[in-house]
Amino acid sequence: MAVIDDLDKKIISMIQGDLPVEPRPFSLVAEKLGTAEEDLIRRIRALKDRGVIRRFGATLRHQEAGFQSNAMVAWKVPEERIEEVGKTMARFREVTHCYQRMPQGDWKYNLYTMIHGEGREECYEIASRMSRKAGVDDYVLLFSEEEFKKTSMEYF
Repeated sequence: MAVIDDLDKKIISMIQGDLPVEPRPFSLVAEKLGTAEEDLIRRIRALKDRGVIRRFGATLRHQEAGFQSNAMVAWKVPEERIEEVGKTMARFREVTHCYQRMPQGDWKYNLYTMIHGEGREECYEIASRMSRKAGVDDYVLLFSEEEFKKTSMEYF
């Protein structure tokens, strides 16, 4: 079991929620902690290397970013092309998530991309461009209707 000190606890407490939307968010966090930005980043990396922090990610709040619509696009991709198509899809700037899942039951789709646009029509246009670029024409768009949860775990 990893041992963490009081400063580690303060760091985890400060980074477990939303970071400031700034060019250098860790600089502001370091200032609040009374430490240098480089030292803060070094400690965060050490916590990650030791397994104290397993995942450090970002969540896009699409409405706050100026997007009015988002859709999960489910694609049916031949298994031998899944890596190639996944890389092609992930290169689109409108894609924030791209991952493979095994088809379940009657659900035949095995690749998923989350796309964001100004409206549903733009999402359909983005998916169409992606389809042409990747050479995959079996897909369906699943639009978000309501957002129920987008929070981080809180430990301290």
